[in-house]
Amino acid sequence: MYSKELRDELSDLANSDLYRKLKRVESDQSARISIGGKEYISLCSNNYLGFANHPAIKDASIEAIREFGNSTAASRLISGNMAIHERLEKITAEFKGTEDALAFNCGYMANIGVIPALTDERDAIFSDEFNHASIIDGCRLSRAKVFIYNHCNSEHLKSLLSQAPGYRRRIIITDSVFSMDGDIAPIPDIIKVAGEFDAIVIVDDAHATGVLGSMGSGSFEYFGITDKNHIQMGTYSKALGSFGAYISGSKDVKDHLINKARSFIYTTALPPSIIAASIAAINLLNEDRGILERLNENTRLFREGLRGLG
Repeated sequence: MYSKELRDELSDLANSDLYRKLKRVESDQSARISIGGKEYISLCSNNYLGFANHPAIKDASIEAIREFGNSTAASRLISGNMAIHERLEKITAEFKGTEDALAFNCGYMANIGVIPALTDERDAIFSDEFNHASIIDGCRLSRAKVFIYNHCNSEHLKSLLSQAPGYRRRIIITDSVFSMDGDIAPIPDIIKVAGEFDAIVIVDDAHATGVLGSMGSGSFEYFGITDKNHIQMGTYSKALGSFGAYISGSKDVKDHLINKARSFIYTTALPPSIIAASIAAINLLNEDRGILERLNENTRLFREGLRGLG
């Protein structure tokens, strides 16, 4: 019975041009990839720096398996918390310029963890209309009142905040770099508005980590923001070529998430090989400024080439 219902639903998706299916990639994630025996130039992966294939990162991952094994075999709160996890979090906090950081298994889990952990029905969330699905789902799980402001529009955000007094916490959430169109959110303006209403800002730096700023640490570095009162989320799985995610902010935020973020508490910790790859990626960025210079030059050349094609 339910199989027919599922087939009918899938048929509706197909008729609406919304049916998804997997394509098998038969190569590594380089500038050129192989699909179905044909080679294509890849313009769709998040491997912005080529780190997914970097020899130093691969070597670090292999060495971690030799030293620590394949799996943590437990959640961080049971017996899965290793020295290498804490080393990554220390390096991440230094990289982001925050007091501390906490690693999550992926960006989706970070957002559906941090948002409900900080909010409940007593609170209000103000979310950009084009925010990532993980933010949207985190807001739904939170039980907070959600207000949607116009894309990258700090004036509309301010208007909504002024109409929403009486909440315990007011939290503003935005992507920094929006993955579908490349827009960069006006983070300084958003933080200024937040200050007027004593609101907390959570910035999703998934597509800014390893890309924005002279060191590649993300949107706060890019804009020269030194305010330590806000929270940054980011991933190790895009420009850094590894896997997993982080929340960076104060030690109080980290301790709160360890105790309240269900997507952190109830899951096996990231394997040592992945943690080691993330550490190696950050170290590469810290040691070689030419990596980001090459990215910026390639971006400029590509943009000019597209303009030349009309």
